[in-house]
Amino acid sequence: MELELSLLAAALVASALMRPWRLLTSGALVSPLLGCLVVLPWLWALPRLHTMPLQLQFSGACAVTLMLGWPLAVPVLLAVALLAGLIAPVPWDVQLAQALWQGVLPATLALLVAAALRRWTGEHPFVYILGRAFLGTVVSLFAAGSLAQLAGYELPQIDSELSLVARWLMAWGDAFMTGMIAALFVAFRPQWLATWSDRLYLDK
Repeated sequence: MELELSLLAAALVASALMRPWRLLTSGALVSPLLGCLVVLPWLWALPRLHTMPLQLQFSGACAVTLMLGWPLAVPVLLAVALLAGLIAPVPWDVQLAQALWQGVLPATLALLVAAALRRWTGEHPFVYILGRAFLGTVVSLFAAGSLAQLAGYELPQIDSELSLVARWLMAWGDAFMTGMIAALFVAFRPQWLATWSDRLYLDK
């Protein structure tokens, strides 16, 4: 619990130093922010609301990062974990673990993947959608899930190797959703993507 609390506090302080509330001044990101706070807590709480043999949870953290940017995604994902705990009550240590391993850590890894892609490939719409939104989500979520397993958060009643396979497959499912959201928003609602810029990606 101390590890999760320390890492979450560090991420929240780093986020606050970037003054993420400035992203909301134009009003363009209010709708995706509210959408995340309404939909995502139910998806995070879903495995606890139903008895499932394999307790895999949808993350959505990479999609939130694409829509809101990392500085705003951090407090939003913490709020999502809190709301999920209200929907399906769990102890505080479980909420902290979920906030870190399912939310803030994948979002942070997605930010690092995005920085690497921009450095190595430049700014291209194809790379943004396929590389950052799709493959970046796979890498970020599987890496976060593997680190969570190393930290002792294994899937209940499932051996380690099968747990890794399950996390790998779940990461692909999350990636398909994130990739579709990115493609649709780039085409129809680019203002809902804080990480997208027509000037940067289209004006060549």
